Amino acid sequence: MQEETKKAWVVAVDMGYGHQRTAYPLRAIALGGAVVNANNYPGIPSQDKKFWKNSKAAYEFISRFRRIPIVGLTLFLLFDYFQKILGYYPKRDLSKTTFGLKSVFHFINKGRGKDLIEKFSKQPVPIISTFFTPAFMAEKLGYPGTVYCVICDADVARGWVDLEPQKTTIHYLAPNTWTRDRLKLYGVPAQNITLTGYPLPKENIGSQMEIIKKDMGYRLLNLDPKGKYKHLYAPLIKKYVGELPVLSNHPLTILFSIGGAGAQKEIALQIIQSLKEKIKAKQLRFIVSVGTRENLRQYFASKVKDLELNGWLHILSGKTAKEYFETFNQALRTTDILMTKPSELSFYGGLGIPIIIEPSIGSQEDFNRRWLEHVGVGVAQENPKYTEEWLFDLLEGGDLAEMAMQGFVEIEKMGTYNIEKIIQHGAVKN
Repeated sequence: MQEETKKAWVVAVDMGYGHQRTAYPLRAIALGGAVVNANNYPGIPSQDKKFWKNSKAAYEFISRFRRIPIVGLTLFLLFDYFQKILGYYPKRDLSKTTFGLKSVFHFINKGRGKDLIEKFSKQPVPIISTFFTPAFMAEKLGYPGTVYCVICDADVARGWVDLEPQKTTIHYLAPNTWTRDRLKLYGVPAQNITLTGYPLPKENIGSQMEIIKKDMGYRLLNLDPKGKYKHLYAPLIKKYVGELPVLSNHPLTILFSIGGAGAQKEIALQIIQSLKEKIKAKQLRFIVSVGTRENLRQYFASKVKDLELNGWLHILSGKTAKEYFETFNQALRTTDILMTKPSELSFYGGLGIPIIIEPSIGSQEDFNRRWLEHVGVGVAQENPKYTEEWLFDLLEGGDLAEMAMQGFVEIEKMGTYNIEKIIQHGAVKN
């Protein structure tokens, strides 16, 4: 008799795409078959909705406003100060709480989140939250089930951990060793931390990594046009990927991902202008991912209308987050180069996709960038006006193929499966 699959409340917030994208691969174990957005669910009380709306509006406003010289940058730096991640060295006790964290608990003490946790408590299966606030709400309000919190960055701010971290009952699921070790510095007990890897989409992996290996083979052909990397590292490729196909199943493809606040749209247009002759000549395909923002889709549609790029320039979007993630993940299977700010998409380097790192926004993304460079899966974007030059230098030198293999080998790819195992069988030891 087949064992019944255990379920969990999978919780995110629709503030940008990061927390929703992290939750999306876990939908198979979500109670009711869907992810719950803590800031936007049926029946949410008006006071709770207002609390979340103000938080989201402030973040998106500051992310866009920072581009205004002096005033915008000053305001952003002040905002970023309250979520700043301190340097890792020297290793020391970093458990002292922050003003921002105290503010979150102030609102929880005033009743924010009570309705949500009461709804969950009617079926007290484990909670898996991809944002710290719902996890705090569950812990503070006495949720009767186990509470897990998935970290979605390569390093983590103090605000992700309880006011009294040594007493926390939250179990943290860490995507990498940097996050695991940082949580310990904040005072989280080691038994409350499990190194799982980031939850990458199963449709891009396969249960035995059969999908990712197949896609990787085609990708390496496009990323190593001169055969330089293959010549030097043929045994490594054979060990991890297998025999490469004779021909790729897609043209050289770049995917430029724009974050929820839309702050990178001008950079994307500069890169398109630089690459337009190669796109016209069908030497590469370019995808602009704009998420669920219809105004952003229309913006790009109007800007590229006169370029006459014959369908080799595609605008990727979705009416809902679910539709967008489905389309995005499908597009990744034939994507060779990912251009993105160093967000949660940094972990998608584990799919064997080299990352061109767009300018970061805030302290967390600065650390994500450092981690990408540390692993060797990403390189900082050069001047976008000259993309046609520097990008093809990287390509012809085999550098992008090397980055792809670095990510494929070094970054944990089975995070989704590891988290599912924890829900089925309980916490595991690292």
